[in-house]
Amino acid sequence: MSSSFLSPRAPVCPPDLLARAQRADSPRVAIARAGAPLPMQAAMEATQAGIMTPVFIGEANDIRREADALGWDISAWPLHDTTGEQEAGEKAADLCGAGEADVLMKGQLHSDTFMRAALRREAGLRTDQRFVHIFHLTPPDGGAPLLITDAAVNVAPNVEARQSAVRSVVSLLRTLGVDRPRVAILSATESVLDAVPSSGEARTIADWAAEHLPEADVAGPLALDLILSQDAAATKGLGDHPVAGRADAIVVPDIVSGNALFKAMVYVGGACAAGIVMGAAVPILLTSRADPAAARMASVALAAVVA
Repeated sequence: MSSSFLSPRAPVCPPDLLARAQRADSPRVAIARAGAPLPMQAAMEATQAGIMTPVFIGEANDIRREADALGWDISAWPLHDTTGEQEAGEKAADLCGAGEADVLMKGQLHSDTFMRAALRREAGLRTDQRFVHIFHLTPPDGGAPLLITDAAVNVAPNVEARQSAVRSVVSLLRTLGVDRPRVAILSATESVLDAVPSSGEARTIADWAAEHLPEADVAGPLALDLILSQDAAATKGLGDHPVAGRADAIVVPDIVSGNALFKAMVYVGGACAAGIVMGAAVPILLTSRADPAAARMASVALAAVVA
């Protein structure tokens, strides 16, 4: 039985993001263990939309069988025959590290196996930046996106990890055309309280950003109502605040709050969620089996813009 809180609206891949991706060079996307219905369907639709060039990795017979089921001729693109999850993940990551692919995409394998393959030093994808997952959420009726980090990779990020998240989300927003990104550091209050450790950490992060990221407005601590609602901000005397009520991005204190927030926006608000891992040598797409087609398309489009 479905809850009455659930949005009945299917998510829609944002047309402006798709158009931006189509204007960019089509990246070569290494699909780790591609031989399953969902990754192959996503690859076909994104390829036909002109936003990716597929590089297939996985059991060759499975990949060809899924392509045949879709009526898709894949003979023009590379196919690397591997066995099992680990070998597919490592081969896909190695191709990206060797410059033979521009984006790494998760197919039919477990997320921990996929990320372990990407984090291997021999894959060549690690940089001096921390891996940070960012969700790009767009409302069902269109409008400016809201970015959330980190809801999928870093479980309990300390202050330094959240500083990396701020840096990554500011970089992504500027890539997407936001001249001066506005980033909110989430807590349960707008005041620093000893009983709420994330509030003091948020202030520390905001002070750090003022010194190290002068091209952005970063504020915290801020509770969710003050981040999302200009009315709430005005009521609490923050109507002229540079971030309150007008944030482009939210940096959360832990994976539970981030995961709950993004899923609430998707399932209750009808948002389309494109996800990307930043901080590696190439963009990484950590897709889920529960992702609808629109979210998979939006994720590839976001990676195409970044790549």
